[in-house]
Amino acid sequence: MQRKLTITIAEDVYRGLHQQVGRGEISHFIENVVRPLVTIDDALEREYREAAAEERAEQQAHDWIEAGLGETLDDEAW
Repeated sequence: MQRKLTITIAEDVYRGLHQQVGRGEISHFIENVVRPLVTIDDALEREYREAAAEERAEQQAHDWIEAGLGETLDDEAW
């Protein structure tokens, strides 16, 4: 299902969209640019949920997130 959306943009952006994308293609262009920024990949979300349900994997992820920089990099390498 598609929904109609009214947005306000700067005049130069408006002109650029018409010149570069074309009048009949602006909605499609904007949707393609915005979609990866605002939607969640179902397969990726499913994998995250499965990993969260697995207690060991969840603990490993938590430990990795909580690890300090000094714990993960060899100080002599810097």
